[in-house]
Amino acid sequence: MKTLPARQLKQLKAEIEKEGKEKSENDLEFLLLNGPTATEEEIQTIENNRKAINQWRKKL
Repeated sequence: MKTLPARQLKQLKAEIEKEGKEKSENDLEFLLLNGPTATEEEIQTIENNRKAINQWRKKL
C-alpha cells in the first residue's frame, strides 16, 4: 500500500470505507429484522407499568 500512487491510495481507502459502511448497514438491518421481539404479555406488562408510573407522578 505504501508504494501505491496517491490517487490509487485514495481510491483504495474510499473503497474500503464504502465496504465497511455497507456491512454495518446490513448488520443493523439483520438485527432489526431478526432480533428479539416482545410477546403480547410483555407488552401488556410494560403498558401497565407505564400507567402506574404516570399515576404515581401525577400524585406528587
